[in-house]
Amino acid sequence: MPSFDVVSELNGHEVANAIDQANRELSQRFDFKDTGARFELQEFTATLHAQVDFQLKQMLEILKLRLSKRGIDLRCLEAKEPQTTLASAQQEVLLRHGIDQEAGKAIARLVKDSKLKVQASLQGDKVRVTGKQRDDLQAAMALLRGAKLDVPLQFNNFRD
Repeated sequence: MPSFDVVSELNGHEVANAIDQANRELSQRFDFKDTGARFELQEFTATLHAQVDFQLKQMLEILKLRLSKRGIDLRCLEAKEPQTTLASAQQEVLLRHGIDQEAGKAIARLVKDSKLKVQASLQGDKVRVTGKQRDDLQAAMALLRGAKLDVPLQFNNFRD
């Protein structure tokens, strides 16, 4: 029976390259010279360090630009509130990957309500969609691409 998996994954190398490029841009920009502003990456959490809150906003825009140029969907970003002290400011930006339970249920409900002859089931951090015909599966992919979901989706493991 043909099937495919709906996942939300990030390429770790591309994320690391985007952070490196953003750090390089900070070192070359005049308004960030000798301020100690930098990006740090731990797993899928980027931490922005700067002197003031205004610089954090500029750094977030630089990060968004670099991630989008690397082909990473910006819907996976979740910026937390900046923490400022008298001497410095920092902000964490989470790069979400994987489909959580709520998003998985929303995807399964969307597929079920579409009246296509396919079934969707949650399997950990992915959703498996199965059907009898390849055309139905391709229609389900088109439906999910057009849906307004808050997570970027990729389709893999297509089996005939």
